[in-house]
Amino acid sequence: MSDIAIVILNWNGIGFLKQFLPSVVGFSQSAQIYVVDNASQDGSIAFLQEYFPQLRLIIHDKNYGFAQGYNKALSQIEASYYCLLNSDVEVTQGWLNGISDFFESHSDIAVLQPKILDFNKKDHFEYAGAAGGFIDRYGFPYCKGRVFDTVESDQSQYDDVSPIFWASGACLFIRSKVFKQVGGFDNLFFAHQEEIDLCWRVQRIGHRVFSYPISKVYHVGGGTLNYGSSRKVYLNFRNSLLMLLKNLPLDQVFKIIFTRMLLDGIAAARFLVSLRFGYFFAIFKAHLSFYKMLPGFIQKRKQNTSPFIASYFQCKNIVWAYFIKNKKFYKLLS
Repeated sequence: MSDIAIVILNWNGIGFLKQFLPSVVGFSQSAQIYVVDNASQDGSIAFLQEYFPQLRLIIHDKNYGFAQGYNKALSQIEASYYCLLNSDVEVTQGWLNGISDFFESHSDIAVLQPKILDFNKKDHFEYAGAAGGFIDRYGFPYCKGRVFDTVESDQSQYDDVSPIFWASGACLFIRSKVFKQVGGFDNLFFAHQEEIDLCWRVQRIGHRVFSYPISKVYHVGGGTLNYGSSRKVYLNFRNSLLMLLKNLPLDQVFKIIFTRMLLDGIAAARFLVSLRFGYFFAIFKAHLSFYKMLPGFIQKRKQNTSPFIASYFQCKNIVWAYFIKNKKFYKLLS
């Protein structure tokens, strides 16, 4: 059994495979590398078979999305630790150094995230993860190095190995036993926010999530759905509500979700006034989908008997802090 299995999920990403697989292969000789293909139609499989025959290839019969695509693949992979790596990530020399040893010496830590920098602006953090993520009381995510659309330059200000609430699915290390213990990703999320839900559930069974900036990678971002996609907006807003429903303490769940829906309504109104109709309808559809999925997720909540985490947030209201109090940087939130 391999110590670390690097698992790259691909969907019509042949361009990224050509660009970034060489760095992964070159700098990951201590790990076993898998590419999982979500029924690509762009020649990805033929390319991998011709130019990277040494890699292990898992081929799905259709596009299962991020969550189920990984779940199906990881059920077939034996390793002590999984590294879930986006196809649009450039890794660096030594990026795996110390990962296994750190896990071995910290039995309560189940998830690690490296420092994630912007491939196109390498002295800045990357939007999706930066130096490790958190959520506010209402489920809005933010990171060390990125709050909403404000992305900081990397000046080693977040180089401490320290607890975070969630690790980015762009590059996430997790103990395989823990991944299986919590049931992996929630398939119904399809994509977006599924890693936050996963990390929340990992912490509910007594493990911790840490930022490990000793390791560094560069992420393009928006490889499958770009950051301006209305589909991405829909999934983020819908999945945030589903995540809150599953994981909030019972005495908080109704009040917080109601407040979150009001905040979503304000966001939708802003999009409408600014004539961004695609985003407006994305939030509207996200709420309709949430109502439709409500009964099933109430049942999921009942089936998950792990203790709830009362103090799951650092900043109570990141929307208020950012837009009203003008606190644009993570260090100003404490």
